[in-house]
Amino acid sequence: MKGINVNLQFESISQQEQTPLLQSLIEYSNRDIACFDVPGHVRNQGVEILNYFFGESVMRIDINSSPYMDNVSNPCGVIKEAQELLAKAYKADRAFFITNGTTQGIHAMMLSVINEGDKVLLPRNVHKSAINALIFSGGVPVYIQPEYDDDLGISLNLSVECVRKSLEENEDVKVLFLLNPTYYGACTDLKEIVKICHERNVLVLVDEAHGAHFPFYDKLPPSAMECGADMSAVSIHKTGGALTQASALLLNSKNIEGDKLLQTINMLQSTSASYLLMASIDGARSNLVTKGEVKLSKALNLARYAKAKINKIPGMRVVSDELLHKTGVYFVDETKLCINVKGLGISGYKVYELLYKDFSVQVELGDMYNILALVSIGTTKEDIDKLIKSLSVISKSEALGHENKDLNLSKDLSNNMSIRQITPIVAISPRNAFYSKKEEVTLDKSIGRICAECIMAYPPGIPIISPGEVITKEILDYIKLLKQNNAYMTDMKDKDLKNILVVKK
Repeated sequence: MKGINVNLQFESISQQEQTPLLQSLIEYSNRDIACFDVPGHVRNQGVEILNYFFGESVMRIDINSSPYMDNVSNPCGVIKEAQELLAKAYKADRAFFITNGTTQGIHAMMLSVINEGDKVLLPRNVHKSAINALIFSGGVPVYIQPEYDDDLGISLNLSVECVRKSLEENEDVKVLFLLNPTYYGACTDLKEIVKICHERNVLVLVDEAHGAHFPFYDKLPPSAMECGADMSAVSIHKTGGALTQASALLLNSKNIEGDKLLQTINMLQSTSASYLLMASIDGARSNLVTKGEVKLSKALNLARYAKAKINKIPGMRVVSDELLHKTGVYFVDETKLCINVKGLGISGYKVYELLYKDFSVQVELGDMYNILALVSIGTTKEDIDKLIKSLSVISKSEALGHENKDLNLSKDLSNNMSIRQITPIVAISPRNAFYSKKEEVTLDKSIGRICAECIMAYPPGIPIISPGEVITKEILDYIKLLKQNNAYMTDMKDKDLKNILVVKK
């Protein structure tokens, strides 16, 4: 694959071995303190069942802010020190701990630079958090259609040419928001796109939820900070090893004021931010810097081993670096095993279900044609072999022969899948649609109406339709198709999806 040499010679590896917040938290928990503050479990003294399942050591370090442990809203002690180490690790000017996932980071990025009415250029395959950020800020989306792979049934990434054309057609755009990588591991030529945007004074914000591991191994795609993006939000819990919801917001301060960003974060983040989560970022960062190259090399080798084995299973194939031949894909994260199962004649949703129910194998997601398995620093060869064996058994299952007769995954389905290539018609801003008067109508009576809610399959949490967009027959057909294949649909008012919320006339 194409690659950029990443300089992993940090200013001081020994400095990056330090975990100031984690160590201070452990020391604080070992002190003999009579606690008359929150939380109410008072370390490990009040809730025995939590002590039993979580362990007393975890309960003792679940504390609230104190003068001795710094405060994330205005860090000036150990949190400040830990965030500075995080910034150095990611080659950013500043880094901020985020304890409500990258969703909160994306909201903070958008709200810190977008005013009501500002135009935001973004691909249609963004996570719902980006759409919700537009609702909060009042920003107006201008969609760029990402490249699309009909064979796989997945959206890829943005091409440089498409971004350039969109900027020329929308000279008043203030921000470009994009993904590095997509859920399936596809990365665009981000460095060139940043250059084009900055020449036009357009800020570049990056959802890097699935790329927290990029800076720590030179066989992986380059990170947003390395490519010169203005801000990026990274899910350190997803691929970096921190606890769930532990993320970070990274800032290149050349074009954005850091203090304004901190004010925005403080508007969104709890004043009782979890020290467990923040300390896990501190520990994960140290691990990535000092051991990441070895662990990520192992993960990449395991992914390539899995690909070679799975490609020999009838009806299945792993698609990774082959995507480099596609428009809009400049790098690929091979640790994301996109396993195409169309040759089995059953959907990825069904394979996802079979893996979990029959083999106790949990993959990241299933879609119409694929399943996605993530290989990370914690994955073992035993895990990989179990996945390979389970997929082999599914492929050989006699039950599939019966199911193949009942499920058409050929021409008609391919036509339906092209819904992801349709750029939606934005009639009004997401904010105006969300706060409008609404009414509930049946799906078939909703064509031509303005949608007032989000509807999506989760994972990956990419809206099929968002507030402010015009409902079309193609969109409804795709929603019905997902329902028929037992996709987990979310965010809509009617959980049975017989009706849809629209803007009242």
